[in-house]
Amino acid sequence: MAAPTIGQNIEPTSGPEQDGPIWGYHFVPDQPAQSITSEAAVQFLTAPGPGTPNEFLWLHFSLSNVASEPWLRRYLTLPDTFYESLQSDVDATHLEQDGDSLVARIHDVLFDFTFDVPVATTSLCVKPRVLVSAHARPWRSIDELREAVKAGQVFRSPIEILARLLRDQANVLVDIVRKSKKQVGPMEEQLLAKRISVSRSELGSLRRMLVRLQRLLAPEPAAFFRLLSRPPDWISGDELQNLQQAAEKFSTAISDTAALVERVKQLQEELAALVSEQTNRTLFLLTMVTVLALPINLVAGLFGMNVGGIPLNQHPFGFFLVLGPLLILTAFLAYWALGRWRN
Repeated sequence: MAAPTIGQNIEPTSGPEQDGPIWGYHFVPDQPAQSITSEAAVQFLTAPGPGTPNEFLWLHFSLSNVASEPWLRRYLTLPDTFYESLQSDVDATHLEQDGDSLVARIHDVLFDFTFDVPVATTSLCVKPRVLVSAHARPWRSIDELREAVKAGQVFRSPIEILARLLRDQANVLVDIVRKSKKQVGPMEEQLLAKRISVSRSELGSLRRMLVRLQRLLAPEPAAFFRLLSRPPDWISGDELQNLQQAAEKFSTAISDTAALVERVKQLQEELAALVSEQTNRTLFLLTMVTVLALPINLVAGLFGMNVGGIPLNQHPFGFFLVLGPLLILTAFLAYWALGRWRN
């Protein structure tokens, strides 16, 4: 049976000599978890026999510590996909089965309406008696979940912790959609009032950011539902139901995000139509001004030629005889242009 040694919480130290997890917890059935030392974790992992049913460890590692991966390889048998996820670049959230393990890669963001959103990534490996998590930078959801564990919240299995993290990630996506809707609402009202005071670059940045966050936070649907349809044998029905609830929450959040992206797209199209209409009106006004001035400019050019034979040159009312028809023609053109402008 695994040794139930309980010690002080594991804290990181500086330097490459720090070994093992930066903190860990020992879970027993129907009891609050207790922090566990690195030595006690080794005893638990190397103890012979099946151990107490439903007890497990949660060990958290820092990828900035070069000794973390050798410790994992020494005391745990983890799939290669987990070690590959530790070194891979930021990609979409995924959850897949590898042998008797579940390997997950999930993200957290600090949303501030900028395209360069800080992203924190955590890799997890879930086995029947141990949950391993590792990240390179602090992860908000992990810290919140750790505080809940320290406060005495009971988790019956590693799958419950994984489902809680997935629901927290879905909550992050829902919160982003809620904040984005508050920003999009005033823009939509301004466009409905035919006021072109909305920045096209702001709408474009918001749309690109939402698409990027949707890609980062939403899990790969194919792998996720394939896991739900054919789960490992050691996952119970209740645990599978927890994962299904997390998947449903993700599905709702993704639908809301897609609807918001479509709404922003429609606002972009409406803004482009308003800008195009305003540009056409401006061009029409400039064209009408040019047409109204054309008769005067034409006659002025003809009468301005210093040659003989200019009509009405010696007539006492020659200026008014030329100006009168020009004013009538200009007034007719102005009346016609005004009608077109109103239409």
